[in-house]
Amino acid sequence: MPKFFIKWLVTAGTILAIPHLVSGIYIDGIGTALAAAAVLALLNLLVRPVLVFITFPLTIFTLGFFLLIINAFLFKIAGNFVMGFAVDSFGAAFIASRSEEHTSELQSRFGI
Repeated sequence: MPKFFIKWLVTAGTILAIPHLVSGIYIDGIGTALAAAAVLALLNLLVRPVLVFITFPLTIFTLGFFLLIINAFLFKIAGNFVMGFAVDSFGAAFIASRSEEHTSELQSRFGI
């Protein structure tokens, strides 16, 4: 099974689990989680590099903290694109994006 497919499924599982951990995040089901994971992957592939480049001075000034803000922003934007996936506040998006980042870090450490 290709690595990207496994990573997509694990990310979808994480997105499916996040509403149980963070209030303010709502998801309808497994199909919605798969769609949200795909949209989040596309946003990270296409939009994130542009945002990182534009905000590079601010990222340097905040010693990298602003990258967390960018990730939360993209998570909140993904909630706008997927029907059945809602993110109520930026705070909820920040905590949820941190949870997703931790899962992604574990995937990297285990070679997935």
